[in-house]
Amino acid sequence: MANFDLAAMALKAVCPTNDILYDDKGLPSVMVKIPKFKISQVIPGGADSVHPAFIVNGQEVDAIYISKYQNIVNNNRAYSLPCEDPKTSVNLDQAISYCTQKGDGWHLMTRAEWAAIALWCKANGCLPKGNNNYGKDASEGGYKAIPAPGVNDSGRTARVLTGTGSVSWSHDGTLEGIWDLNGNIWEWNGGSRTVKGELQVLVNNNAADLDHSQAASSAQWKAIDATTGAYITPNGSGTTANSIKLDWVSGKITYSATITTQADASRDCAFASVTCASSVSAAAQAVLKALAFLPASATASEYEDDHMWMNNGADERAFFSGGDWYNGANAGLFALGGNHPRSYSSWILGFRSAYVDLPTE
Repeated sequence: MANFDLAAMALKAVCPTNDILYDDKGLPSVMVKIPKFKISQVIPGGADSVHPAFIVNGQEVDAIYISKYQNIVNNNRAYSLPCEDPKTSVNLDQAISYCTQKGDGWHLMTRAEWAAIALWCKANGCLPKGNNNYGKDASEGGYKAIPAPGVNDSGRTARVLTGTGSVSWSHDGTLEGIWDLNGNIWEWNGGSRTVKGELQVLVNNNAADLDHSQAASSAQWKAIDATTGAYITPNGSGTTANSIKLDWVSGKITYSATITTQADASRDCAFASVTCASSVSAAAQAVLKALAFLPASATASEYEDDHMWMNNGADERAFFSGGDWYNGANAGLFALGGNHPRSYSSWILGFRSAYVDLPTE
């Protein structure tokens, strides 16, 4: 029996209810299947339409598959495996490459997919805990996960091995769930960025398809109309007329059609405090909420103390989510970093691959 057959059998024994998916080299990853759902199922009063994470190339897909674990890299390919030290010091383009090299349908987890998971967790009253306090959760007293060998932060636990936290670190509170979405290391999100503060995304979940380039100069990037919520072609300078932009008003990140306070600097606030100016319509706000760029409810406690960071003066800034081992209560499903370039690489930053059966014409 081949070594990868034995490995797959071992993984199935450890994760009996999860899907074991294989890349085009026949090597396994442990994945969690997320069936299609509507926005109204995760956002009270939301649209009775399918969440954008389940729309690729204009067609609905029945499910997305998310890596159960933060990924490692072997032979320049990403893998979701338990009890591993996740790959870090990787920039956005490297993360995308490690995922897409696995074959058709494999991709870096997108902002739309992360938002779908976050909104599902919130709607189901299951915000996961994680390694956001040097090996344990800031709200938990005793339990610590297994530290990554040879990695420490001034003598304290830094990264922990994937999936070694308690069941409260799973997205649905069960052994079948997605692990470590809160803390441990930040995770790059595909298909989302800002240009001089202008929010830009790839349409729906098109970032799941390699044919839709996420390069800095790609024509696939779209701004969002602040009146209609429609995807519009940006002008390339971050000043597209009536597009949604990130402003800084009264110490809060504020979405607006215009920027009043622009700076090439990192600024942050509680995610629950992120708001919109009157220039952003309800229809446009609905788009932001579906992508978890904006709180979907006014109850601050539902977002705990997760924080959002932004830079609205730089040429381009990419997004990553979740927090790391020292962010404490500021880490979580709705923690969002938008203050670094795609070239950023750090020991606090990694990624997670996902898979979708790409629709055919």
